[in-house]
Amino acid sequence: MGRIAGRFARVEPRRRVGRLVLGLLSDLPRKNCWTIAEWAGEAHPHGMQHLLCRASWDAHAVRDDVREYVVEHLHDQEAVLVVDETGDVKKGAHTIGVQRQYTGTAGRIENSQVAVYLVYAGARGHAAVDRELYVPRSGTCDPDRCRAAGLGEDIVFATKPELACTMIERFLNAGHRVGWVAGDEVYGGNPKLRSALEERGLGYVLAVACSAEVTTHAGKFRADTLAAKIPKRAWQKLSAGAGVKGKRFYDWA
Repeated sequence: MGRIAGRFARVEPRRRVGRLVLGLLSDLPRKNCWTIAEWAGEAHPHGMQHLLCRASWDAHAVRDDVREYVVEHLHDQEAVLVVDETGDVKKGAHTIGVQRQYTGTAGRIENSQVAVYLVYAGARGHAAVDRELYVPRSGTCDPDRCRAAGLGEDIVFATKPELACTMIERFLNAGHRVGWVAGDEVYGGNPKLRSALEERGLGYVLAVACSAEVTTHAGKFRADTLAAKIPKRAWQKLSAGAGVKGKRFYDWA
């Protein structure tokens, strides 16, 4: 907390953000302004809501502080960056970015808000170092809603791969280096993201659909067709590292 304390000009939000972080790290079954305020001994959630909605502090500067802290403490020459999104199910429709969309949190299409995260992962552990809110076209086309949520009127629609690219560029431009980027099919299916990674000299392991076309010296093939052409003896089962259920094995050729 000492690293980000200077980002808060007043002592009240500085103290409250400390209680907020401790509440987020607690074992509370549900974490929102109501439950965290109660856990912190406050009579009502107004202070937590004020901190997140109206208090004056630079969230981008805090993000940069967190990124530097993570890289400093988890530094690994073989670390990778992982891009993925997660969602929060919402009942209302006023929160910016909320609409009916797929979210892995529920495992189905729900009224939800989705954000894309960038994670630094190495042998010492992993932690998020950046985030970008995914605002669907329905949100960027509504200037009144954007203004009410504190977003600029010049906000433009960006796909999830474009948000991932922005965060990766920000990480690299801060002077940090990694060799690889990993992500699922949402990101692997975007040729612009793959090209951007290649231009920065980054390797990547990104999932693609079985129908994705792969260019070889013999021409273009669907991914599943190409995989079927590889002889069985060329495949080997290797672990991609330890997961919550043990080694994560994949077949590689």
